[in-house]
Amino acid sequence: MTHTGGFQDDDFWNEFYDFLFSEQRFTQAEELLSTSPLLDFPSGTRVLDLCCGPGVFTVPLARRGLEVTGVDRSPAMLDRARKLTAEAGQTVRYVYSDVLEYTQPESFDTVLNMFTSFGYFEDPADNLRVLRTMHTCLTPGGTLILDVAGKELLARKVVPPKVVQRGDDLLVQTDTVLDDWARLRSDWVLVRGDRVTRASLVWFVYSAVELRRMAQEAGFERVEIFGGFDGRPYDQDAERLVLRAVRRE
Repeated sequence: MTHTGGFQDDDFWNEFYDFLFSEQRFTQAEELLSTSPLLDFPSGTRVLDLCCGPGVFTVPLARRGLEVTGVDRSPAMLDRARKLTAEAGQTVRYVYSDVLEYTQPESFDTVLNMFTSFGYFEDPADNLRVLRTMHTCLTPGGTLILDVAGKELLARKVVPPKVVQRGDDLLVQTDTVLDDWARLRSDWVLVRGDRVTRASLVWFVYSAVELRRMAQEAGFERVEIFGGFDGRPYDQDAERLVLRAVRRE
């Protein structure tokens, strides 16, 4: 049996959940919040987690005494996030919304966008609009933390198909460079018993220079680029592309 879906399809998120949000990913989020100087927020900080998914960061942020709002367009992921939040005995405000439509002007001290959740709109102008939304939602002096797989890093890692096995389930991921490295297409095939699920995603990939320029065009200042959440430089040893920027006070 074959099922074909897209990354904006809730069936996809449910079908691929174990691969996208393993226990390791939740553990990694806890570790980052415990160790990263870029994610060290004072208690009471108002945080907007855009594209929050199943609460990977929202729950540990709330546990640290932050006032957290999670926004996502997937009802299935929001349901999982609410369940996780209730099990942890925490309070988080969850909002079902597309990032292009969500806006709460000057309502947050920090905006987070984690795990390469940026660049998915077909029109590049819409991706810039997302940055402007982030800017609008911040209070003057507020900080944006944007985490993506930078183009420079992807250039080292786009390899023949990657195979991941979890129990009896098998996932094959194939990445293809498009438009002179403007975009990347990722094709996923999940084999689960006699069921085969296929999904594809195309998204824009950005170099550090390109992402810095976009952030500045969206109105941010004091734009900094790091190669990881430990604050390392964005150089040949970088693990991620982490942008930190500030709305003018």
